[in-house]
Amino acid sequence: MVRIQPDELLSIGAVARRSGASVPTLRYYEERGLIDAVRTHGGRRQFPRHVLRRLAVIAAGQRVGLSLAEIAEALAPLPRDRAPTQREWTEMSKRWAQTVAARIRELERLAVDLDGCIGCGCLSLGRCTLFNPGDEAESEGPGSRWVRASMRGVGGSERS
Repeated sequence: MVRIQPDELLSIGAVARRSGASVPTLRYYEERGLIDAVRTHGGRRQFPRHVLRRLAVIAAGQRVGLSLAEIAEALAPLPRDRAPTQREWTEMSKRWAQTVAARIRELERLAVDLDGCIGCGCLSLGRCTLFNPGDEAESEGPGSRWVRASMRGVGGSERS
């Protein structure tokens, strides 16, 4: 492991100010393994400066609608003891671009469905993926399975 010089470490408060993330959020991200801190002899968290780049990527991932689990999966192959290279970031962003493109397609399909529902005001009972006469979906458990199933049928895979 690379040894980090003390002048390359930032306090949790400094990282919070510079990243825009709250101190509790930084603690949570560390617990989830998204970022790493170094502990002082007194147990205080200090972060290497390159953690600011990881935090920027986490914020970007959240902005495009990725879950923390998806962000963690994308960050997993990246180095933890240094800032990733441009090539490493590019590889990760290519995978995210595919995820975003799939979400755009999913949202476009949803927009078409919503237009039909909003347009008629009766939920287009003959073709609506939300209609549940007699609460038939109750036996399938919680969640909007019918909507997800209809989206698979319209144009591709379901996103979990």
